[in-house]
Amino acid sequence: MYDFAIVGGGIVGLATARELLVRHPGAKLLLLEKEATWAAHQSGRNSGVIHSGIYYKPGSLKAKLGREGNRSMARFCHEHGIAHEICGKLVVATTDEEVPRLDALGDRGRENGIEVRRVTSAEAKDIEPNIRCVAALLVPSTGIADYVGVCDRLAAIAREFGGDLRLGARLLSVSRHGSVKRLHTSAGDFECKLLVTCAGLHSDRVARLDDADPGARVVPFRGEYYELTPGKRHLVRGLVYPVPDPRFPFLGVHLTKTVDGGVHAGPNAVLAFAREGYGKLDVNLRDLAEIVGYAGFWQIAAKFWRDGASEMARSFSKSRFTRSVQAMLPSITAADLVPARPGIRAQVVTPEGAIVDDFLIVEGEGSLHVCNAPSPAATASLEIAKAICDRIP
Repeated sequence: MYDFAIVGGGIVGLATARELLVRHPGAKLLLLEKEATWAAHQSGRNSGVIHSGIYYKPGSLKAKLGREGNRSMARFCHEHGIAHEICGKLVVATTDEEVPRLDALGDRGRENGIEVRRVTSAEAKDIEPNIRCVAALLVPSTGIADYVGVCDRLAAIAREFGGDLRLGARLLSVSRHGSVKRLHTSAGDFECKLLVTCAGLHSDRVARLDDADPGARVVPFRGEYYELTPGKRHLVRGLVYPVPDPRFPFLGVHLTKTVDGGVHAGPNAVLAFAREGYGKLDVNLRDLAEIVGYAGFWQIAAKFWRDGASEMARSFSKSRFTRSVQAMLPSITAADLVPARPGIRAQVVTPEGAIVDDFLIVEGEGSLHVCNAPSPAATASLEIAKAICDRIP
C-alpha cells in the first residue's frame, strides 16, 4: 500500500514526487510512467526556455507560478549543476503597427512584477546586432535550461528519498475500494491512499479513468522547429521573440539559443492528428475521431481557421517559414535552416471552444489531476508541485 501514487513522469510529475517526499519523510510513494524514459513528451520536447512570466494574465496561476518558477528553476539548476543560462530575451516589434501591442505587453509584465525595459531599435542592435526591429522589450530574467537534465535529477532525488519510480508502466484503469485506490497498470496492480495524475498529453483521459471530469478536452498541436546551421548560430546571442497576437495561444516563430550551443527557430503550430504525432503525416484514428467529434474543436476552428490555414501552409513550405524568421533576422536564407525535433502541445479546449489558458488542477475523490499544464509549466514545475502539495492535508 502506497501513501501516494503519481501518474506521469514528465517534469510536473517528477517535481511533485520530490516535493511530496520532502514534505512527508518516510512516506511510501509510487510514480508510474508509461514510456521507457523520463520527459519523453512535452517536458523533453519544448524550447528549453526559463520563462519570465511576462505574458500571462495578472492574478492567474501562470503569472504567479511562472514568476516564482523563473527564480526557483534557475536556483535548482545552479544547485545541481544542470546546464542553464540566464541570457535575457528581446521581444521585438518589426513594424510600427506592432508597437502598441509591444507596449501593452510591457505594461502586463510590469504588472506581473517582471523587470521589463523598453529599448530603441539602436539599443536592441547593441544586444542582438543581427536583428531587425523598430522597438523592443528587454526581459533580463529569461533564460534557458536542460529540462531533460532537470527531470533526471528530480527522479534521482525522489529515489534517494525512498520513492518507487517505475518506467514502462501504463495506467489502464482505476477502481476504488473504500478509501483505497487500486491502479490497474501494464506492470501489475498497485494500491494507494491518494492519487495525483500529471499525464500531459493524456491528462483528460487519465482524469476520467478516475471518474474526474476536467470539463474540457485535449486538442493536440504540433510545434515544428528548424535550427540554424552551425555557421549561422553566431547571428543570435540569446532569445528573440515576436510580439504575440493576444487572440492566439501561441507565441509565434521565435529564435531560441539552446544549452548545447544551437539556435532553434520556431515553433510553427499546426493541428496534430495524433496526441503523440510528431511526424507531419502521423495519424492515430482514436485521437483523430475524438478531435473531429468534439464540438469544442469546431468552435475553435471557426475562430482561428485563417490562422490555422496559415500555420498549415507554413508547415509544408520552408520558404514561408524562412520569411517568418527573416522578419526578425533578415540575413537568414532557407539554406541556413535545417529541421529540428518537433513537440506536441496539449491544448485544452472547452466544449464551447474556449481555450483553457491557465493551469488547471481538478480535485477528485481521493485524487488530484493536473489537467492543463502548458507553457510555462516546465519553468513553473517546482512551484506547481508546491501548489499541488498545498492541497493535500
